[in-house]
Amino acid sequence: MGLSNRKEEQLKDMPTIKTRVRKSNDGRFVINETTITQIRPTSYYEKVLSGSHEEEATA
Repeated sequence: MGLSNRKEEQLKDMPTIKTRVRKSNDGRFVINETTITQIRPTSYYEKVLSGSHEEEATA
């Protein structure tokens, strides 16, 4: 059974999360590095930034 078109679109919009666990060079520490990657069109951020700017100007 395949995924519906709506579910496929939801999965595409989700951020990519990568985690990496390693030991420090001297072996004293465990380093847990997590990277969250989101890809959005520039128009999305332009609207977000213009909206927050208008609120600051009126406040």
